[in-house]
Amino acid sequence: MTLATLSEVLQPALREGYAVAGLVVLGWEDARAYVAAAEAEGAPVILQAGPGCRTHTPLPVLAAMFRYLGEAASVPVVAHLDHGYSADECREAIDNGFTSVMFDGSKLPLAENIAQTAAIAEMAHAAGVSIEGEIGFVGYSEGAASRGTDPNEARRFAAETGVDAMAISVGNVHLQQTADAQIDWDALRAIEAVTDVPLVLHGGSGIAATTRTDLARTSKVCKFNIGTELRQTFGASLRQTLAARPDEFDRIKLLTATEAPLTHAARQVIRTLQAA
Repeated sequence: MTLATLSEVLQPALREGYAVAGLVVLGWEDARAYVAAAEAEGAPVILQAGPGCRTHTPLPVLAAMFRYLGEAASVPVVAHLDHGYSADECREAIDNGFTSVMFDGSKLPLAENIAQTAAIAEMAHAAGVSIEGEIGFVGYSEGAASRGTDPNEARRFAAETGVDAMAISVGNVHLQQTADAQIDWDALRAIEAVTDVPLVLHGGSGIAATTRTDLARTSKVCKFNIGTELRQTFGASLRQTLAARPDEFDRIKLLTATEAPLTHAARQVIRTLQAA
């Protein structure tokens, strides 16, 4: 059994100068491909159930799937709730066997974000589960604009909530389809100077692979959330299969054909985050 909490995989990364991939799962095929990729690279992996995935598939089903894969894996696998927006949602994830939850209070006033995150952290830790919080606001490509993380707010947030990981906004953007995000290194260094909590960058697909490598090896960023670029791989693979096999109608055959390309793409993501 190699199920792990977020803290169990991020603390070694923080000490040893690498980062762990938080891979956004939308179904069985990609979840299986991501674990296969992690095993091939000999690296831990974080399977993430985001809001879109949870709308399509009930949380108890996702929990069972993640735990099944983690218990059979040869590397640490974290079953992570991504962007939980309420204590009830986080509690449901914990009750169903997730080993890590993210509470996203980034749209709340600072004091309320701290208070709600701290309460959920207490609940999570009592159950032996890790928690990630967010300070500042990571915006969306062609959507809501980002609000950069203020170092003083980050210091307060880390100290007063007890989170195991802290998502920050330093130029990273959700759902970006081109890898040209400009990371504000000065802001990142200022945040690093006031906390030892492992840092998380959402919107990792928008950050160039070479920059992700530099961040993993030279900063306290220990987790990169990667979704868009892997969804692009899935879509391209599925379209190619449909074009090559126009008479095929078996969804299992069609979807299974995406696993090898997804495994290859996920291996590349994981490799860029490993220690030198």
